[in-house]
Amino acid sequence: MSADALRVEALSKSYGQLQALHDVSFELAPGELAAVLGPNGAGKTTLLSILAGALRPSSGAVSVAPAEVGWAPQQPALYSRLTVAENLALFARLEGVADPPRAVEAMLAQSGLESRAGELLETLSGGNRQRVNVAIALIGDPPVLALDEPSASLDPAQRERLWRFVAALAARGTTVIFSTHGPGEAQRHADRVLVLDGGRLAFDGTPAALIAAAAAPAAGGGPGGEPDLEQALVSFLAEDAPPAP
Repeated sequence: MSADALRVEALSKSYGQLQALHDVSFELAPGELAAVLGPNGAGKTTLLSILAGALRPSSGAVSVAPAEVGWAPQQPALYSRLTVAENLALFARLEGVADPPRAVEAMLAQSGLESRAGELLETLSGGNRQRVNVAIALIGDPPVLALDEPSASLDPAQRERLWRFVAALAARGTTVIFSTHGPGEAQRHADRVLVLDGGRLAFDGTPAALIAAAAAPAAGGGPGGEPDLEQALVSFLAEDAPPAP
């Protein structure tokens, strides 16, 4: 693999007259943690779905095959009447893992789910279900992990555990790209932010650079005077919007 773990070149996706993505290009390094931000309908889920091979692009290229991307959609495709270990074993076989029992054992340890291995999915909390969802995405040891709204519907303690898990993955070299409606989450956890607006990549850089790019007094108006990425994002998108006819 090159120095880039993931390279996206001029990626576009259209549905008839609707252009969901338009010439999106970016590169991510090994171990980088990137957040995809933008308003509803900006193309966030479409982008991640293409990276994971769940959708075909209309044009453009992705440097890694779908098999190299672990995919954790917002609505996990888990089997509620199987245990945690049985779900992991099933997906290990579907992914063609050479030694499924060993992979399951390793993933249970890595995700901190060993004590839950024999529990049915339907009995787990939302936070533990999401940990299983991410663990399944990782069962084939992919170099890239794509997470669509991974902390949606989680309480603060569950979110904190999830992000500790994801940060540990990035520290070990897994490249992580995730979508979120929470700019504060991106500001706290992401190395990079990719802002989509109307299917176009409007910004690619660090959270601090986005705050600077907003160039608005509100961008520094967080609690205690701390820079606020949410206010900066709103300001940036307003400035980036085309003038009204």
